[in-house]
Amino acid sequence: MRIDGTTPKTLRARELGVSRSTLYYKLKKPDKDWQLKCQIEEVLRLPGKHSYGSPRIAIELKRNHKVIERVMRLFGIKAYRRRGKKWKRTKNIKVVYPNMLLTEYPSYENHIWVSDFTYIPFQGKFVYVATVEDLFTRKIVGMSVYATHTTQLVLSAFMNAILTNPRPVIYHSDNGSEYNSDIFIQTLERVGVIISRSAPGCPWENGYQESFYSQFKVDLGDPSRFKTLGELVYEIYQTIWQYNNTRIHTALKMPPIQFAQKLLAAYNSEDKVGV
Repeated sequence: MRIDGTTPKTLRARELGVSRSTLYYKLKKPDKDWQLKCQIEEVLRLPGKHSYGSPRIAIELKRNHKVIERVMRLFGIKAYRRRGKKWKRTKNIKVVYPNMLLTEYPSYENHIWVSDFTYIPFQGKFVYVATVEDLFTRKIVGMSVYATHTTQLVLSAFMNAILTNPRPVIYHSDNGSEYNSDIFIQTLERVGVIISRSAPGCPWENGYQESFYSQFKVDLGDPSRFKTLGELVYEIYQTIWQYNNTRIHTALKMPPIQFAQKLLAAYNSEDKVGV
């Protein structure tokens, strides 16, 4: 798939499964926050600096620490802190994929998806929730719930996403064994997406999903209040539906679905004017 400046925009839009006017759309907010995010992540990659908080990063970049703190909070970037447990590094990574999010800015819906999974304690065991988030609209476009964190967990979340959405251009995740499995990588390649990964040992580079899960668990509440697994799973889906449809997203100033609908209305309006 050829996606560059020489490709006609109508053809590019058809290849990407998006409205032609989408390719002209730019966020009202300048992308300088995104550029600063990338600079912060570059600092955290440096030897001995992965534990830097906003004050030290501000000194390193010669920027106001309040600006650094705001951007780190906006993109869910948290410096690594060792708290008793040994920091696990993924072993036996067959292919090291570059982090495309250091150079690519989410410019339209279904441009960049990010994925991760989390666990929820329930009756002495764990329930695992995998999600796929569209970085432009901040909408959760796919999810799955399993009793184990196998490849099937993350694969089901991805398949759930492409069932009702055009395939993304870029798919970003960490280097967990679930995402490094042959079947998962083959699925992404067959669908035709560009694989992006956080650098090995740099969990903060997938902070978008980490930030989502932090708030998701607060909204879900104490899982021990549920008597059955079915009740918990139902509430998990309800909580994510509310996130998409009714909960105001701080960065968007509205729920993700409402933001996506406003964009669609704007695209349609531009198309009519261009006819």
